[in-house]
Amino acid sequence: MATKLAMAGGGDGPIKRQGKNPVSKTVDNVVGQWTEFVQFLSDVRSEMRKVVTPSWKEVKSTTTVVIIAVFIFGLFFFVVDSIFSSAMDKLFHKLGG
Repeated sequence: MATKLAMAGGGDGPIKRQGKNPVSKTVDNVVGQWTEFVQFLSDVRSEMRKVVTPSWKEVKSTTTVVIIAVFIFGLFFFVVDSIFSSAMDKLFHKLGG
């Protein structure tokens, strides 16, 4: 029975493999990954050349904007929370809770 299967596969032996051998596939895979990694590092270097350090004046102005925005949002959420809290207290008081 095994002989019939081997002969149906071409008669080269009990197992006929298609394509490259496993060692060659592994080497190709490693080389491909290395090539991708080298390309990635090249892209990183290219992007890092585009990075610009902000001036001290820009840092101070953006920091000021962020701090002011945080306080405004904090005040907004405090007011909204107070309104909802008092509304829920009144609703629970009317419902007898």
